Amino acid sequence: MEEITSLTDLLARWNEGRWQTLDRLMPRIVDTLRDRAARYLEHERPDHTLEPTALVNEVYLRLLDRREANWESRQHFLAFASRLMRRILVDHARARDAIKRGSGASTDAFPEAAEAIVDPPSLDLVALDLALDRLAQLDPDQAQIVELRYFGGLTITETAEALEVSEATVNRRWASARSWLYGQLTSKSS
Repeated sequence: MEEITSLTDLLARWNEGRWQTLDRLMPRIVDTLRDRAARYLEHERPDHTLEPTALVNEVYLRLLDRREANWESRQHFLAFASRLMRRILVDHARARDAIKRGSGASTDAFPEAAEAIVDPPSLDLVALDLALDRLAQLDPDQAQIVELRYFGGLTITETAEALEVSEATVNRRWASARSWLYGQLTSKSS
């Protein structure tokens, strides 16, 4: 059996329909995914029931169900895995809110990092997800940049490469998307 050394080669094999490639791919990327999961979860409420490893395991299970793949690059795969993490966290928040049934606003904290989309001290992850869905209807390019930058953890340069646009375009769309999302999310709380 030939040895595949490159992540790109593994992704290409998966694109060809070789699903068992996922078992060889995950050990190479699990630390990166766990780091991203930890970054997401450090901004969640302190009593959050998901741990980074559990979040990565859930991503793995959802990837197992994915039979069609068209991975263009490592960044493309990581962005998709990050979107899966977002979906998992939103599903988790919705399930928790359903149990609470109207007991007030969610206590999910929104990141206060310098590159955060907005910086209110507390924001509902479900509200962010809905606002991002609305942005995707208005401007899919801006929504994709938010996905890649915020949820995917890509830099401006990596995002530009993944989308095959200039860094200036990414910066402009990123700033516009952050501004639009800020308006959407703060108008709901006032």
